[in-house]
Amino acid sequence: MNAKDYRAMDEQARQKEMTDMLREQFNLRMQKATGQLSNTANLTKVRRNIARLRTVMNEKTSG
Repeated sequence: MNAKDYRAMDEQARQKEMTDMLREQFNLRMQKATGQLSNTANLTKVRRNIARLRTVMNEKTSG
């Protein structure tokens, strides 16, 4: 997703998306640690999406 999509969501949907992405990031980290992760680029994608979502959430709370 991009920031435009996150801005279109309501607050509850953003919170649910954040929870889902953090859970996915945890699962990917565990797969990497146990040697089961084949596509390591997914970690970067999830991490960047989390940063995008946090940025949008901070924009909404501050202004």
